Amino acid sequence: MQSENRIEKFSTHWKKDYTREPYYDARYGWDDYDPAYRYAYRSYEENPNTRFEDVEGRLEAGWDVAKGKSKLAWLDAKKAIRSAWHSIERAMPGD
Repeated sequence: MQSENRIEKFSTHWKKDYTREPYYDARYGWDDYDPAYRYAYRSYEENPNTRFEDVEGRLEAGWDVAKGKSKLAWLDAKKAIRSAWHSIERAMPGD
């Protein structure tokens, strides 16, 4: 339950700013990007202190299931997931 609350806060943070990200594409809306941010958060929880590059292959393999109804293909989602992953790394104490 506590993890879900953190994911909601993380999602809310990104919702305010995602259109300012360099990878943002106006063809896609919040409902397309949100699953990518949530996937990044959950994946980081499962792989703490792991570099994005070290789990990128597994993330790509899991994206088709994780994306739900998102229209983002992996190449577009990867940019959002990487950005979110790095923001989590910066926010973690001790990093």
